[in-house]
Amino acid sequence: MMRPGYWLDSPWRRGIVAALAGALPVFAFPAPSWWWFAYVALVPWILLARSAPTGRRAAYDGWFGGLGFMLAVHHWLLPSLHVFTVVIAALLGALWAPWGWLVRRFLAGVPSAGQVGAAVVVLPSGWLVVELVRSWQGLGGPWGLLGSSQWQVEPALRLASVGGVWLLSFLVVAVNVAVAVLASVRESRMPAVAGLVATAAATSAAWVWSPRPDGDGRVRIAVVQPGVVDGVASTDRRFAREEALTRTLAGQNLDLVVWGESSVGFDLADRPDLANRIAALSRLTGADIMVNVDARRSDRPGIYKSSVLVGPNGPTGDRYDKERLVPFGEYIPARSLLGWATSVGKAAGEDRRKGTEQVVMNVGHGLRVGPMICFETAFPDMSRHLAQDGAEVLLAQSSTSSFQRSWAPEQHASLAALRAAETGRPMVHATLTGVSAVYGPSGERIGSWLGTDASGTMVYEVPLARGVTPYVRFGDWPVHAALLVLAALCATEGARAFRLRRTAPEPLVPPARTVRESPARPGR
Repeated sequence: MMRPGYWLDSPWRRGIVAALAGALPVFAFPAPSWWWFAYVALVPWILLARSAPTGRRAAYDGWFGGLGFMLAVHHWLLPSLHVFTVVIAALLGALWAPWGWLVRRFLAGVPSAGQVGAAVVVLPSGWLVVELVRSWQGLGGPWGLLGSSQWQVEPALRLASVGGVWLLSFLVVAVNVAVAVLASVRESRMPAVAGLVATAAATSAAWVWSPRPDGDGRVRIAVVQPGVVDGVASTDRRFAREEALTRTLAGQNLDLVVWGESSVGFDLADRPDLANRIAALSRLTGADIMVNVDARRSDRPGIYKSSVLVGPNGPTGDRYDKERLVPFGEYIPARSLLGWATSVGKAAGEDRRKGTEQVVMNVGHGLRVGPMICFETAFPDMSRHLAQDGAEVLLAQSSTSSFQRSWAPEQHASLAALRAAETGRPMVHATLTGVSAVYGPSGERIGSWLGTDASGTMVYEVPLARGVTPYVRFGDWPVHAALLVLAALCATEGARAFRLRRTAPEPLVPPARTVRESPARPGR
């Protein structure tokens, strides 16, 4: 009779199962948006790692699961980067190898109540540290953080105002750990239930305690989305389309008009005719216009992506140059070593240049806005710093045109809900080709989305808020707490290993023979 788990004895079969298990959480993100699935999506992966015959095999389960997770949440990059997407996923997936080892360390066999209690704290902490490391811009940034799957859940958004997306990730992993124990170990069900109850109590207390944003009036902001414009002279035709759409906004009592990323393909200092046309639109609509210039600058070398404010008299001088560039899409890390990526995909032929600081702009009527560009909206610290610097509205100018028929546009738009909830500031996400969306200070959706099939404008009544959220005040405290938990674990494990070495019995060594002794008859 075949023993249970025999089929998984093959390293390759087990690796494939781990990768498939790691990919499951992708269904919690847009477009499927099965937010509830996030709370059980890690269970198969956890059960596999806890059943590993050795710690090394559990680490491999973590690695292959991480590969599957990273490949799933970035699958839309495959048409652009091809096989390089798999290489990146494999490298980043290795970050989950220690997490797989921790799963087995705490949950293998029949874990005690103490082990289950520790697992509900240690395993989410380990996951948070993995998310922290891979959130470094040079490794691709924080796309697909597990907590961001909860972008449309009101109680979760309230918790985001307390501890950011990091607190949501911790909560989701903790629930998965408890559910995995409930499903697999009958003897440990009571401590697993206790872990769920404790998690629910702590999150409920945070939900009740967290302050709500105080209303502070409204502003009218218009988004201009030209839609897909391809082919010959697409830059000029896109500008003409944006110009025509903006004219339809005349007489609507606007406070600001926002165009998407790369909406202007020429440096306005080199093209005063374009600057004058945008200024005429500002006079017509009675509002400043935030455009996005993707071009070689005339006053310094290199290509920049920049948010540029244009008023009725032309560019106001307010400009934000994008700080965090997309690896391979806007620059190639270590180009001398990895430049070959341009031959296998749509990697950047020339590196864009980085800006040096974030900027808060006054767009008239006393309204202060904080612009971000493209995947910068995935970084919670950027929106937090803008809120600290006095931004009343967060703006994102984006373009996911290359991934139009994928899950990327909807997932990108959903991030704005989290940034709004974290900071207590409304956020406008304006794109070239969809999805454009607006969220209020609590992360609630305002008005309708402009989808990927839309070409038009939308005017939003955006509520303002005052006050400071706990996340803005205290920052990434869940990550710091996770680091302390893992530091305490390392110290405890180190002390335990030291005690075991000190108390280990002396090995039995036979008495040494002298040169006079006979091997056959000792003592002679």
